[in-house]
Amino acid sequence: MIPLSLSQIARAVDAELVAADAADLVVDGPVVIDSRLAGPGSLYVARIGEHADGHQFAPAAVANGAVAVLGLRPIEDVPTLVVPDVQDAFARLARFVVDQSPGLQIVGITGSSGKTSTKDLLAQVLTTQGPTVAPVGSFNSEVGVPLTVCRVAPDTRYLVAEMGADGVGHIAYLTTIAPPRIGIVLNVGTAHLAGFGSVEAIASTKSELVAALPAEGLAILNADDDRVRAMRAVTDARVLLVGTSADADLRASDVRLDDAGRAQFVVHGWAAEPVAVALRLAGAHHVGNALAVLAAARELRVPDEQALAAVQAAGPVSRWRMEIFDLPNGVRVVNDAYNANPDSMAAALRALAAMGSGRRTIAVLGQMLELGDISLAAHEQVGRLAGQLGIDVLVAVGPGAEPIGTEAQADGVSVRFVADVDAAHEQLRGMMEDGDVVLFKSSRDSGLRYLGDRIITEAGGVVPQ
Repeated sequence: MIPLSLSQIARAVDAELVAADAADLVVDGPVVIDSRLAGPGSLYVARIGEHADGHQFAPAAVANGAVAVLGLRPIEDVPTLVVPDVQDAFARLARFVVDQSPGLQIVGITGSSGKTSTKDLLAQVLTTQGPTVAPVGSFNSEVGVPLTVCRVAPDTRYLVAEMGADGVGHIAYLTTIAPPRIGIVLNVGTAHLAGFGSVEAIASTKSELVAALPAEGLAILNADDDRVRAMRAVTDARVLLVGTSADADLRASDVRLDDAGRAQFVVHGWAAEPVAVALRLAGAHHVGNALAVLAAARELRVPDEQALAAVQAAGPVSRWRMEIFDLPNGVRVVNDAYNANPDSMAAALRALAAMGSGRRTIAVLGQMLELGDISLAAHEQVGRLAGQLGIDVLVAVGPGAEPIGTEAQADGVSVRFVADVDAAHEQLRGMMEDGDVVLFKSSRDSGLRYLGDRIITEAGGVVPQ
């Protein structure tokens, strides 16, 4: 974080400073919500969660080097910034950091799927030009965004802010913490439909990012999604369309996947002549992500040649998102089980089919959560797609995945129904052979990402820590 005295922070968040010398103590380390991550110069934010009161861990945070604690009440022998609302103060602190960084360029990214992969891709491009801060993993909430913003240092040039939402108004709130000049909207899907109630409510919420852009800003919209395209009506910023549609300003054609599932395409509108692009990232869905990143890079004055090279050189960063492991036993594992919705499930199955040319394909699929009333139909649709793509074997894990398996079986796929992750593990151990391509895909709480890691390590592979 930019160095700030406790007196500066107290004024910024309207805090009462208790048991601290405001003139002597300076926060110049990370802002943390986990006392175990505190270090010299840190500020520990004592949040009260569902299972624990962060104030209990304040002494441990200070013992680890934290300068002070941001909390609701004084803590004995602990320098404390006492506020009536910790979340509000945390957000105000992050905004203060932004306001103290006048040269900072902020890009906001939202969408029902692909946010994390796109922010990873954009961060890899921008890092070639200057110090860049981007979220760790999927830090895209009212907690994750201020945590990310507070990592901004005096020399930070770019901030990539991933913005997620569980309800209407959430993204508008996040834009008050990290006000973007460039906004990217990837898609509007059915993720978290149970919480929103309708796809229209999801679209309205995603459009909050576009509505927050200044007139001199840029909205980068997916031309292939009608709901995203319509967001041009809610912004005063310039609009640039990306996608495969004929009127896209940056348009992709000739999209295909190689035998490793990596996307290749031709981009129009980038140079005087069409340019061939080959990504290291697996899945056709990365084509739209890459176009959005190229558009943002150009707006931020990254030289075209360097932006194109960086996009093609970029690899996966965040865990469990189309991670590919070629194991010593000849099996290829694709671990894409951090999250799932109908769109991302379809993209993963298509990538599996592309990788499976001449090889047996095994899809290990779990339930897609938070889909509300469309859940049954969405799971059945995934099963039908598996059949249409010619997936050889499908392992349906848990009762929630049974509709996937039932539909796939009706379309000729060999299906194994298993009760849970442990049963799936036993099934796979007796099934996998040299040459197989095995996909793990489910919502995070279904647990398949850890099953994928288990299969990988048992075969002698190494997963990132």
